[in-house]
Amino acid sequence: MEGNTAEGVMDAHHHVWDLSVRDQDWITGPELAPLRRDFLLADLESEVRTAGVTATVLVQTIDVPEETPEFLALAQDSDLVAGVVGWTDLTSPNAARALAALREGPGGEHLVGIRHQVQGESDPRWLLRPDVLRGFAAVAEAGLVYDLVIRPHQLAVAHQTAQLLPGLTFVLDHAGKPPSPRASCGHGRTRCACWPRCPTPSASSPAW
Repeated sequence: MEGNTAEGVMDAHHHVWDLSVRDQDWITGPELAPLRRDFLLADLESEVRTAGVTATVLVQTIDVPEETPEFLALAQDSDLVAGVVGWTDLTSPNAARALAALREGPGGEHLVGIRHQVQGESDPRWLLRPDVLRGFAAVAEAGLVYDLVIRPHQLAVAHQTAQLLPGLTFVLDHAGKPPSPRASCGHGRTRCACWPRCPTPSASSPAW
């Protein structure tokens, strides 16, 4: 998703990874084979400058605590990355403390949001678990947004979650991952149509 800023265009959702540092175990099968290579910030910089992009938001890829400090350090040393959507364990009773530590560390001022790979959770109501809701409250208290990376069958529970947390802005990544370009709302328009009625909805639809 792109948006205009006062000085140019912002790419509001992109990823980077170095497979020699950490595997991306979600890259499986022939369809995703073109992604099984390193994507570094230098690669992005060479592309976005010609497109008029002047700022970006770097988004987490896997649920490990080491990645977010690495991304914040990248942002600190970059004049392109304006924000980072990172990860922390929302089920932990120390989630608020962990968020504060990220904010206080190198590049912490670039932390703008938190994301978890909810699409891989076996519990269909994971978003509504009491410990997760407590974690969401910590995200809201920290003034951060929460990026939802979910599948179409999880949209209804995501809608319920957003209604319970009017003080937290949710960003729907990849438009809820519809199964094909023709099926713009996944499991039909009904589930997708509920999203704009959430108190603080937004959406992000990168190319991949």
